[in-house]
Amino acid sequence: MSILVFVELQNGNLKKSAFEAAAYAADLAASRSTEAVAIALGESNGDLEQLGKVGISKVWHVADAKLNHLTSRSYTKCIMAGVEQTGADTVVLSHTSTGKTLAPRVAIRMNAGLLACVSDLPDAEGNYRKSMFSGKAWGNIGNKEGAAVITVNPNAYTYVVKEGAAAVEALAVLLGDNDFDYTVKEVINESAGMTPLPEAELVVSAGRGMKGPENWGIIEELAGELGATTACSRPVSDIGWRPHHEHVGQTGITIKPNLYIAVGISGAIQHLAGVNQSKCIVVINKDPEAPFFKAADYGIVGDAFDVVPRLTEAIKKMKAS
Repeated sequence: MSILVFVELQNGNLKKSAFEAAAYAADLAASRSTEAVAIALGESNGDLEQLGKVGISKVWHVADAKLNHLTSRSYTKCIMAGVEQTGADTVVLSHTSTGKTLAPRVAIRMNAGLLACVSDLPDAEGNYRKSMFSGKAWGNIGNKEGAAVITVNPNAYTYVVKEGAAAVEALAVLLGDNDFDYTVKEVINESAGMTPLPEAELVVSAGRGMKGPENWGIIEELAGELGATTACSRPVSDIGWRPHHEHVGQTGITIKPNLYIAVGISGAIQHLAGVNQSKCIVVINKDPEAPFFKAADYGIVGDAFDVVPRLTEAIKKMKAS
């Protein structure tokens, strides 16, 4: 049987996590000698065929404008229509807030096992590797038989981009008012011009070591030169120095960027739980005993108000040359 992957759109464009989930589904399908088919919901800007570059053969598109924003009932109904259309016994989603909302609903309707937050293809015994305990350990989960719903840990699965284009076909799903459990009236983007934190590959974050919100200019300048998204620790958002949507950590947003620069953050376990799967962590702190240095790939012991401007200038010179 084929594998169906749900690919997320944002403002009509495929999200980075969509390509990761699609590549995972395609590679899983290849290991089973079957095909991977995608389903996309809402209006598209026309890049759905690009999924062919990661191995997707066909994309079923439900182009209803009412699906531009997530509503759990309508999205679940559309995904199940895709399951019926393709005869899929495995559904793959990204382990994003959207994927985590939909996966249990789809699993119940398929009477399927739910394998959440996996990072790799199954081994010879059919076990899937996943992070556990806020990234402090790895474990294996499996689905011995029957259908499965899998969510793929964002920024964890490595894939190769190839040549190819997926065929895009319309999928008609009859949606009524009862399928929309709520209505999105307005979306306010508080991070205009920056990549949303869950999608960001480069993040510059800061904590109470910045001493006050008036000093955040050096953080924003560094992030601007890198093309990075800004973030902060929980105490900073709690006291109102930065908006809550920038809070990363166990009780905030969990991120997995390629580069995470932490400035003036001590590295409490709650913060580490939300960022410790970053591929490269750089810590800047004047306290050589800060716990964050134990998790860092690179560490700079020094005053942020001295180190950060010098780092920004060095980046400017490198870009100019």
